[in-house]
Amino acid sequence: MARVEVEEGILEGEILSNECGNIFYSFKGIPYAEPPIGDLRFKAPKPKKPWQGVRQAKQHGSICYQHDNHPPFAAKGNEDCLYLNVYTPTCTPIKLPVMVYIHGGAFRIGDGNSDRYGPVFLLKHNVILVTINYRLEILGFLCLDSKDIPGNAGMKDQVAALRWVQKNIRNFGGDPDNVTIFGESAGGASVSFHLVSPMSKGLFKRAIMQSGSITCWWSTVYKARERALLLARELGCTAKNDEEICDFLKHVPVEKLSNKNLSLSFAESTKLGTYLFFAIVSEKYFDGEERFFEGDVYDALRNGIHDGVDVINGYNEHEGIICLLGQWNLILEQANRYLEHFVPQPLPMVCSMINQLDVGEKFKNHFLKGEPLTKQTAEQFLKYLSMEGFVYGILSWQKICAKRNKNKIYLYKFRCTSERNIFTKKLGADKLFDQRVMVSHADDLAYLFPAVDVPKVDPALDSYRMIQQLTKLWTNFAKFGDPTPEDDLGVKWRPYTMKDEEYLDIGSTLTPKYSPEKEDMEFFENIFREYYPHVVP
Repeated sequence: MARVEVEEGILEGEILSNECGNIFYSFKGIPYAEPPIGDLRFKAPKPKKPWQGVRQAKQHGSICYQHDNHPPFAAKGNEDCLYLNVYTPTCTPIKLPVMVYIHGGAFRIGDGNSDRYGPVFLLKHNVILVTINYRLEILGFLCLDSKDIPGNAGMKDQVAALRWVQKNIRNFGGDPDNVTIFGESAGGASVSFHLVSPMSKGLFKRAIMQSGSITCWWSTVYKARERALLLARELGCTAKNDEEICDFLKHVPVEKLSNKNLSLSFAESTKLGTYLFFAIVSEKYFDGEERFFEGDVYDALRNGIHDGVDVINGYNEHEGIICLLGQWNLILEQANRYLEHFVPQPLPMVCSMINQLDVGEKFKNHFLKGEPLTKQTAEQFLKYLSMEGFVYGILSWQKICAKRNKNKIYLYKFRCTSERNIFTKKLGADKLFDQRVMVSHADDLAYLFPAVDVPKVDPALDSYRMIQQLTKLWTNFAKFGDPTPEDDLGVKWRPYTMKDEEYLDIGSTLTPKYSPEKEDMEFFENIFREYYPHVVP
């Protein structure tokens, strides 16, 4: 029988086995906070109250309310969704390293459930895996700059989950003093924010950021209060003061509140910008309330991440495929016609239209080398999309932290290709690249987690070795703070420094390389130095 006592009561989980017959213990659907419903909507989570008797932990809790990211955009989930899952090789108190995974999904979709984030690849390396849900989109990231809707509720959910781990993980065989947080995309950006948040300090020892950073433009939202007021207006609110607006928004049925298509006028779109509608914000101070984040992201990063926390940071080769979103024909046509498609965020916020056209012309010429944008030159456009949406921000983070030289930071570029790379096809871009196996945004996940929509593992295939390779690097880092403490992987991955800019190329083999994307980074930096020097590392 798999029973564990936590602060709130007794949990009964399951004893399962992997394909090799090795057993592990699974505890699903563990509530780490009170349901954020009623008056708690939009607020920081409250600690879970104790329960009587034995609580069953054999099924996942409800996922957080969201809409599918593809037609017909069906709603699923519940507001009562603050649950986590613990998978452990043993319930004996032997202080195993703990890895807490924060899922991605643009702060709009996703969950921590095992249909996408199964534990068996990582547990083979004798670590504990924790996966979590957190509030999403409007419910998780609406901000009115008021005490009732201060913003960052979803990030405070993540903090609550990390605090729960600190209090309880030793009862699952884990070491609360050896916790590594890791996440991908919005989850990677979340990890990056935890590295500078006062609420998160001391809750983890190491961090891994995959395809997301505090310095990726999409991780924060512009004019958050104005967006909240616009949302209230679109929902029919005529109130004039914040208290009445808060009360209105707390009582809107969740199915009307979530996935709301805001009809912006041209003037409003020019003012508000094209950022994600609801993401992480700089919070105002309210007496008696903790702030997850306050200030400017670049200032926060330049002031330093938490002392003593080592970090792995990196990106996939073809990140920008996610930006095509199955509409590549339309996107290529519009990008060929409108130079604005070649103006990287956040320059539209700070440049005049004349300057934007000049910038767009420069970027188009740099990446397309004077050629028109066609299917034949689409890969050069893809390189621009990857740099603009992900790589510039990720490498900027790396450089800023390396200049401080206070933490060990490692950098990688992920280039594994196999039958497990499914996202180019899922995103509808496989025809654009003639069915080639690309390394899309999120393709790295299939080498860390088994998932229902990814082919089953075959030890005879090269992908099996790549899985062993990547999970060994990640779990070595969680255990030792060094991804290659021994020579069993045939390579030494050294920390990144400004002197040599070394990174690890993670492909079919592991290869140390230097100065990633050097030419494109210099081009981006030169343009930003002219128009927005604050974002130059």
